Amino acid sequence: MKRIAVSSFKGGTAKTSTSLNLAAAFAKFHKKKVLLIDFDAQANLTTGLGYDPDAHDSLASVLQGEKKIEEVILKTDIKNLDLIPADTWLERIEVTGNLASDRYSHEKLREILNPLQYDAVIIDTPPSLCWLTESALIASDYSLVCATPEFYSVKGLERLGEFMKTLSHRHPLEVIGVALSFWNPRGKSNNAFQELINQTFPGKLLNAKVRRDRHVSEASIHGKPIFEIAPKSRAAEDYKSLSKELLKRMSQLGSCKADLHYGKSQ
Repeated sequence: MKRIAVSSFKGGTAKTSTSLNLAAAFAKFHKKKVLLIDFDAQANLTTGLGYDPDAHDSLASVLQGEKKIEEVILKTDIKNLDLIPADTWLERIEVTGNLASDRYSHEKLREILNPLQYDAVIIDTPPSLCWLTESALIASDYSLVCATPEFYSVKGLERLGEFMKTLSHRHPLEVIGVALSFWNPRGKSNNAFQELINQTFPGKLLNAKVRRDRHVSEASIHGKPIFEIAPKSRAAEDYKSLSKELLKRMSQLGSCKADLHYGKSQ
């Protein structure tokens, strides 16, 4: 089971849309059994799949020991895709109940996820460097960084990169890639933005970029992934390409790690 934390330092980077459509692509086109976790108290991912955040328990109740994780998993309309919704209780979960006095509370999510049987777990994190984001990164094998070709979005990657570097000293974390959304292939500053990204995350910028497409927001309004609303749209094509590229990268990284392990055992 591979876990991916989808993260960004600021809002407006299509982080939630990327989480949703990437998970749907894994399930629909690659036949993976996927768990999608909304770990952002804003619950945009939850509502984006047509669920009411106030009507269901989130991981907050599991982290506090009130529920088992299996009790908060919801089946979606997409085959092979399950969801753990978010709610407002996630907002300050780290300073309430048992977690407030637990110095290792950041490890809790990883422990909770360990028994689950999925091909992939995708965690939509808050657009900030908070307890929830740190817990999600510690629980994950990979981080997918989301950005847009805008100055403040790209500059925000520097702080996110520093945060991840500090975290990597106590938890092995691989940045699987940087995904660009709202992409204009003819943008005048494209080269400059890509150079800035490569300075912070060398070699991590993904070839598949998601072009600006109104169908993405329309799909969210209907509570469905873009493949269900506009399967022939350019964004649907881009998310499908993104899923394929990420699976290839994970396979390559997995092979490298296996080779290193094998070499050490000789």
